[in-house]
Amino acid sequence: MQELASCPPAFVERKKKILDQLAIPDTEYTDASPKGSVDEGIRDLIDEINQQSGFVTTSSCAGRVSVFLEGRRVAEAEGEDERVAGVGGKGAGGAWLFVSHDPIPDKDDGVTDWSSQFGLENSTAAQNAAPTVKERRLVHFKFEAMILHVLTASPEHAQILLRCGLQAGFRESGALNIVPSGKDATTPMVAIRTMGLAFESLIGQQVDGHRQRIVSPEYLQTLVDIANERFDENKKRIERFQNAFRDAVSAPAPRRNPEGQEWEDAAARRERKRAEGLRKKAELKAKQEANTNDGNELSDREGEEQAGLLF
Repeated sequence: MQELASCPPAFVERKKKILDQLAIPDTEYTDASPKGSVDEGIRDLIDEINQQSGFVTTSSCAGRVSVFLEGRRVAEAEGEDERVAGVGGKGAGGAWLFVSHDPIPDKDDGVTDWSSQFGLENSTAAQNAAPTVKERRLVHFKFEAMILHVLTASPEHAQILLRCGLQAGFRESGALNIVPSGKDATTPMVAIRTMGLAFESLIGQQVDGHRQRIVSPEYLQTLVDIANERFDENKKRIERFQNAFRDAVSAPAPRRNPEGQEWEDAAARRERKRAEGLRKKAELKAKQEANTNDGNELSDREGEEQAGLLF
């Protein structure tokens, strides 16, 4: 892992607050999502990210399929043009009709009444409703892939996360707050996401309080099948992202040559060979000096013995 900047105190404090909130048991923890808690499918991923210094998740969704009634039209004053409330399952009378963060199971016989599952009446009479009906609200079927928001301690931390996301197939990933603002340290917010798996279709409408499907049962089955296929691909990308992040923040394993020895580049090999040569040269010199000293001592003893014979 590359050398990264230290975490600013403000980041450390905010991360602590977020982790304290995530530590609350699922039965007590709530957030703004329809589910109201961290999705089980990415809890391990979130824990792994939050264990690393310089990263903390702020919001997440493992991916989901939803059926929702869009918000009603409202007019601020009589005579003003009507405006559409934000499309989604909440606000201005909108409602979530069905939400799943996992593939949608089908019955064993392969026949499921998706109309009732999604809170729709089987009748298609609403298609023939008069065009002068005051309120007509649409029902959407939508699949969304994983989205993850991560606060990072520096642009370098953000770059690691972005690289992992893009390599894993989350091609619309990006970052905010990457430019310094005043004296505060830069702590980018990274979004890991992709639009390539998402799709949406109109499947019903609400007229005079009745929610009715406007497509065939076969069409609903096709949407469910496609959503389940997207769930499988979404899971693969999440796993690739998690593996890439794990590798990015881990110390790299030493490279090995074909003989199984630790790999070294040419410069390191030259330096090692040079050091080995100097060591061998020093050992040889020491050995030669030792042999010379032994020879001198032997000559001295022989000379003394010969001198003793003369007397």
